[in-house]
Amino acid sequence: MLESNFTAVLSTRTRDELQSEVVRFAKHLGFETVAATLVIDHHLGQAEFIGIDNTPHDYKEAFEDTTRSRRDPVMQHCKRNSVPIIWDQSTYAKQGLGPMWEEQARFGIRSGIAMALHMPEGRHFVLGVDRDQPIPTDSVAVTRLVADLQLFAVHAQDAAQRILAPAPSAPGAPALTPRELETLRWTMEGKTAWEVGSVLGISERTAALHVNNATHKLGCVNKHQAVLKALRLGLIR
Repeated sequence: MLESNFTAVLSTRTRDELQSEVVRFAKHLGFETVAATLVIDHHLGQAEFIGIDNTPHDYKEAFEDTTRSRRDPVMQHCKRNSVPIIWDQSTYAKQGLGPMWEEQARFGIRSGIAMALHMPEGRHFVLGVDRDQPIPTDSVAVTRLVADLQLFAVHAQDAAQRILAPAPSAPGAPALTPRELETLRWTMEGKTAWEVGSVLGISERTAALHVNNATHKLGCVNKHQAVLKALRLGLIR
């Protein structure tokens, strides 16, 4: 798939633009419905859900029911794993949740692929695509679908964090991009540029570029000084 199909989401500037691009990509893969959710863990086990989706209107209330999501085997898998899940009716039947699948199946949500990216500071990005038809049984086709979705998720989470939950900045603080902040957070954890690139799904050179840009914006001479200043300004925790 052309690189532009993955990177176009990075140029989105508004919630509507982000949703349009996510829906476009899902349909390009052959899926009618899609949900992209940014989950932010707060203190005392509280979690904030900020998302975009094109869920059918009549199914919207059930889709947004948090008590339902606590039982949903697909959501529970994403909560605990970074490995994508390919699901269908059997996924629910094995958990004794056949009626839950039947309810969503009436709205064309019969099978799909879902995955989660678990990031620093208690942030998670969940991306799921669904459709009325079964997932292909050909292993090569399935592997391609999953790989495309994973690569798109890496780009989409960057846009989602920037648009749906922009990081607060101290008055007069330099405006760092979400990716620059994220590379600084991982640098704070002692990761090298190569390791940061592996975590974020970008090249070592790109990771180093983000750190260098952040260092320059903060007026620092090296990445260690940049991390300390970012901490002091409250840009990272």
